[in-house]
Order: sequence, then structure tokens, then C-alpha cells
Amino acid sequence: MIVFKIAFWFCLALVVYTYVGYGAVLFIILKIKNLFFRREASPILPLDQQLLPEVTLMICAYNEAEVVEEKMKNIRALNYPKEKLCVMWVTDGSTDESNQMLRAYPEVHLVYSPERNGKAAAMQHGLRENKAEYVIFTDANTMLNADAIREIVRQFMKKNVSCVSGEKRVAARHSGQATAEGEGLYWKYESTLKRWDSELYSAMGAAGELFAVRMSHYRPAPSNALLDDFMMSMLILKDGHRIAYTKEAYATEFGSASTAEESKRKRRIAAGGLQSIWWLRSLLNPFAYPKVTFQYVSHRVLRWSITPFALLLLIPLNLLLLIFDGGCIYLTIALLQFLFYLAALIGHILKKTGRRNKLLYVPTYFMFMNLNVFLGIRYLMTHKSSGTWEKARRG
Repeated sequence: MIVFKIAFWFCLALVVYTYVGYGAVLFIILKIKNLFFRREASPILPLDQQLLPEVTLMICAYNEAEVVEEKMKNIRALNYPKEKLCVMWVTDGSTDESNQMLRAYPEVHLVYSPERNGKAAAMQHGLRENKAEYVIFTDANTMLNADAIREIVRQFMKKNVSCVSGEKRVAARHSGQATAEGEGLYWKYESTLKRWDSELYSAMGAAGELFAVRMSHYRPAPSNALLDDFMMSMLILKDGHRIAYTKEAYATEFGSASTAEESKRKRRIAAGGLQSIWWLRSLLNPFAYPKVTFQYVSHRVLRWSITPFALLLLIPLNLLLLIFDGGCIYLTIALLQFLFYLAALIGHILKKTGRRNKLLYVPTYFMFMNLNVFLGIRYLMTHKSSGTWEKARRG
């Protein structure tokens, strides 16, 4: 019985630390750090716009004709000198009308190959055509705020920063779109953790909706990478450079059209996370990377590997201890588990019937994410040699 008790409390501590505790630890560390150390000064961009660096804005797009017009309208509204901005679209493998549409825009540098080899390969194809020191990556279906590029360039002026991650914001097409609102709540929490990570030392990776790299410190991600953006940013971190995070540069996109569509994304992310853990296993050595290992394991590795299994094991372990040991503490935890899973189930049923309850989005989306970790294992086994993936339809 002592073995079951140790396993139970270990699993419980792991779950609490991964999803709540790490954020609390970061908050406390930053409070202490700010008491004893001066904050990093925020750099100021030069007043003369001619002194701003040349930047490439790269959009890797596969069959995105339906958003080309909206995306180009968004790009033309960006507050950055047009003569300093190269707008590059990489449309490898596209079979729709996107290439014809893009040729109507004189400022677009179109890069195309008929073969579709995945996003990582498309990025490398585009970078072979690039001439700027700073490259900003964004998705075709995400819209940037007007000052996004200026803010990203400003972040590169900070000490030892060679990658910048912008903020992802998720919008719902209509009130009550549970998938989008659940995704949005998750990203608000995730964005807070990224900001605190960055303040402590470095953000732990970047998301493809909006991130940028300094080409002199760039290293290509493997062509079969399922999380090309994450791998690219973490390879920069591995070489001793920082990833800055800024909420002042943000990309807004609509949430997935349905739970099934969002599941496509989560499976790929979970599979790519496991793939990345193996490729970046050297970062798990605290003697070689003391700061990075703590943040990387706490924020990424546990979520993508051990903790979902610990969450699953809590149920049978709690029942065993309740039956053979008893005690108010095990009964209380069992009741809390039951209520949480019941709330997740009710939230799922309400979502299916089109009824709205924002409070129940949290347990429902939490369970949805963890279930897709297990589906991601199967996904990885079937996609391990290919970087291509089926994109999820947005709302």
C-alpha cells in the first residue's frame, strides 16, 4: 500500500505543478528578482525611419486563396517603411488560385515549387531567397496589429536576443463558439506563462502564428519537423541566445471551426512535442543548461510527456487508496476529481447542444487537450518521416 501512496502523491504533485504550480513558482521568483535586480531597459527605435533594418515578412501558405485578399490588406496596413519590408509568400505545393492572386500584388516576392514537402521545407525554401537579417514568420490566416513589426524589431535590440515570439490571440466567430472560446482562455494563460518565462530568462519556444529570427544565428529545423516553428526557435536557444516574448506584437486568428478540427491541431502539436523532446534531449541536462532545463521541463516537457499519464493514473490510484485505506483526504480528492470530470462532461454536452457556459469551457478544454496527447502518440508513429500535415479549418 505504501507504494500506491507514494505513486498517488507523486502523480498529484506532478499534475498540480505542471498546470498551476509552475506559474505560481514563476510569479514568486519574478517578484523576488524584481526586488533585488534592475529590470532590463526597453530599447527605443531610431526616430529616423531610414535607420530601421530591412525585414522579410514570410508567409508559408498551402492552398490559402480564400484569405489572400484579407491578409494582403492587413500587410498593407502595417506601420513599417514599405521600402524596408520584403513581403514573401512561399506557396509550395499549392493547387488553388493563390499564386495567380498573389501575382496581382507588386510588393509580393512569390516563391513556389510544385512539390509539397511540409512547412519546415517551405520555410527553408523561402529563406534561400531571403536577403534580410531579420525574418518574421506569420500564417496566412492570422492578422497582425499595425505596430507588430516595429515591436519585434525593438525586441531584437535587447541583449542576446536572436528570436522574438509574438502573442497569439484567438477570436470566436460568434458568442458561444465553445471551441474558440476554450482555445482563447487557454492561450491567455499560456501567454502569461510565456511572458514570465521571457522575463526570467527566455521564452521556451515560439508559435508559428508570429515569430521572428535573426538570420546570423538561424539554424534550420529538420525537414520532417511537425513543430517547425518551435524547433527553429529552440535551436537558437540551445546555441546560447534568448527568445524574447512580447504581447505588443500579436497575431489574431479565429478558433477552430469545430472540436474535430481543433483535435487535428492538438494531435499534431502533441506529436511534434514528443518529437522535439527527443531532438532537444540535450536541453534536459541541468549541468549544461541550468536555466533552460528548469523552464523547458516545467513548461513544455512535462505537458507533452509524463503529466497526462500521471493525470490518468490518479483515478485508479485514488480509488484503490479509498477502498483499502480510507481517510477523509482520499475521499475529498476523489470527490474533487469526480466533480471536475463531471463539469468537463457537462461542458462537452452543452457544447454539443450549442448552449453557452464559459465556466465549463475550462475543464472541458483541459480534458480535450490531454486526450489529444494520447492521440498524438499514434499520430507521431504514422507521421514520423513526413513534415506534412492536414491543416485545421478555422471558424
